This record gives sequence, structure tokens and C-alpha cells, in this order.
Amino acid sequence: MSSSVPPSFGPVRNWAGNLTYASPRIHRPTSLGELSALVRDSPRIRALGSGHSFNGVADSGHDLLRLDALPEEIEVDPSASTVTVAAGVRYAELSAALHRKGWALGNLASLPHISVAGSCATGTHGSGDRQRCLSAAVRGLELVGPDGGTVRLSRDGDPGTFPGAVVALGALGVVTRLTLEIEPAFEMSQRVRLDVPLDESAAGFDEVFGAAHSVSLFTDWNADTGRVWLKHREGSPEGAWGGGRPAADPQHPVPGMPTGAATEQMGSVGPWFERLPHFRPELPPSAGEELQSELYLPRAAAPEAFAALRGIGHLIAPVLYTAEVRTVRADDLWLSPAHGRASATFHFTWIRDPERVAPVLRAVEEGLAPLGARPHWGKLTTLPPSEVVGGYERAADFAGLLERFDPDGKFRNPFTDALFPRG
Repeated sequence: MSSSVPPSFGPVRNWAGNLTYASPRIHRPTSLGELSALVRDSPRIRALGSGHSFNGVADSGHDLLRLDALPEEIEVDPSASTVTVAAGVRYAELSAALHRKGWALGNLASLPHISVAGSCATGTHGSGDRQRCLSAAVRGLELVGPDGGTVRLSRDGDPGTFPGAVVALGALGVVTRLTLEIEPAFEMSQRVRLDVPLDESAAGFDEVFGAAHSVSLFTDWNADTGRVWLKHREGSPEGAWGGGRPAADPQHPVPGMPTGAATEQMGSVGPWFERLPHFRPELPPSAGEELQSELYLPRAAAPEAFAALRGIGHLIAPVLYTAEVRTVRADDLWLSPAHGRASATFHFTWIRDPERVAPVLRAVEEGLAPLGARPHWGKLTTLPPSEVVGGYERAADFAGLLERFDPDGKFRNPFTDALFPRG
């Protein structure tokens, strides 16, 4: 098999540098025909997105595919309020293209550097009481199945299958196109409040996280206060909450990092895609060499989670860059961590020292697992796969989809095999 872009050989690492992919070959097809042939002729193959996952969800000891050399397709359908986008396109490029045409996405993750397909396959999210995860905006998708043929699914046309096929961990086939809901472009502003008491944030959780279109709280769990990012949508009503004090200067989510990489703050009004993420697309985001984990909890459990984390804050802070709390609206996607319940998410950006972080992460998960925690599919967890899958009432239905779409296991890898063992 071959393509116009020769496959790469040798070790390739993920964005954070904590994982070296096991694949002996990474292919970059330049057309759907080449991609189909690669899938058809490979005994085992997986798609690799932008490499922003921190675990082996996309890894394989066999062939891997990168989709970033395929034609960059971004087609707006104004009458349907949708955009169809090639799977390898990053949110940064998609957002800028949509805005030029007068359109917007309802939500974005903290990083615009991530690919559309990879983000949707793992249930990646932003923040906002009324905002669902990015995957919930998908109205249709196309994927290449094990025989190299194209499978098309839509929310309207395949209601019994579609909710299981969006957050699918790359296990049903290689997604090549997605159709997403869009809305007219809008403007936003961003402000930060410092020294917000964590007691106030826990007791008044609804008030704090309902104060803007998108809200994030950052802390190290060892202090008594946090910092709250408020992303206001122009023309929309705002909550009355105003705890702490307003920041006098721009902030970075990771204390001590240069603020130039962060999106503009201080109440300056600008386009939606320049305010919804925390980081600018043209600069390296976050802390760089790091590890990440995240747990989705039922929203009502947030005060208990605050108490549990503050109780072990002295363990967390020494191995932490920053921790973030966000909210996500419920959806109906079978493997979405927000499936069936409004969620509060507890994210941790750790130093890149696995030996020091592992016992602390274990302590975090021991404290939050009894509250109904579901780990982010693309981040680190110490929870056993059986316990992770046990948190999803539609897990058995998804296992049935695996057998239907990929009976010979062409798209499986150790990550999915551990979650959904073959009978």
C-alpha cells in the first residue's frame, strides 16, 4: 500500500511528550481514495488526531492514519445552519473560516489546536450551563468501514444508531467528515475575578457558574481561594454574582506563565472564537510538558467534590500546574461523559512526572469515584476499565455497535479491548 505522502517510521510522541506511539508506520493519505485503500488493505489500523490525548486511546501497534493531509473541506449550509468539515481540520481553522462567513459554533474547548474528529470521538467539552460537549453539535458523520467503503450516519436518519456512533473512541471506523450545528456569529468579552473563596464557590455553585455564558474556576485545591474566568456573550443576560475582586491585569490559567498565550481579557469585546478558548491558536498552549486528567461528576455532587479535593489539597498542589472546574449540559450520546446528566467537570494539569503524579491521581479518584465520576476518554485515569464502563448505562449497546460495524476488530486497540473485551 502507498500514498503520495510516504508513511513515517520511527518513534512519534504525543503533544505532551508522555506517550510514544507504538505504531511502526503512520500514514498521511492525501485523498479519500488513498485512505479507503489503506483501510481496506490493513489488518489493523487506527486514526490519530492532533495527538492531544494523554493516554493510548488512539494508539496502535499496527498502522496509524493522520488525516491532516486530506483536502481541508469546510462547507456551510445556511439553510440547515450546519457546516460539513473534513475530520482532520482543527477547530482553529474551522472557527476562523466560519466567522468569515458570518457563522459560529456554540461552544469551543479551552484549546483551539485540537482536531474536530478527535475531539468529538472523545467527548471533549468547553464550559457553560447551557453548553453541551463539542460532540453534541454533530448532526451527521461519514466514516470508512473495515472494507474501505463509506458509511454515512445522521441524527435524523439513524436515530437508533447515531447517538452511539459520535463518541466512539475511533472504534467504529475512520471518520472522514462531520456535519456540525452552527449559529450566527456573535461577540464576547472575558473577565477574570481573583481571590474567590472556595467556600463561596461550593455553596453558591449555581450562582457562580451561571454568571456568564462560559465559566471556569481555577485553583490548586490547597488554597482557600480560586480564580474565575467569566466569558460573557454580548447581548445575553448575565448573572449578578461578583465574588472576589476583578483582575487588574491579564491572567494565564497556569500561574506564572506568560499571559501572551491566553485569549484577550479585561472586558475587551471580540469575536466568539477569540474569547471562548483559553488559549490563542498561534501560540503553544498551557504549560507544555504536562499530564492531564479529568473527571465528570453529576452537577449536584459539586459541593461534595470541592470538600473531598480540599481535604487532599496538600497532596495535589505540589504536583499540579493548575486545576479547573467547568460545567457541561447533559446530552444523549451513549459514551459521552455527560450522557444523561448535567455535569461538573474537575480537570487537573499535572507536572510531567508520572511516578509522583500517579499516587495523587489515585487519591483524587478514590475521593471522587463514589460521587459517580466518569473519566475523560483522552486523559489519564487509575480507574480499572470495568469500573469506567460500568458508569455508562448504554455501554452494552455500544459493544453491540462494535460487533456490527467492525466484526473482525480492524479498528480495535488495547485501549478499546480493555473497555469492551471481545466475546
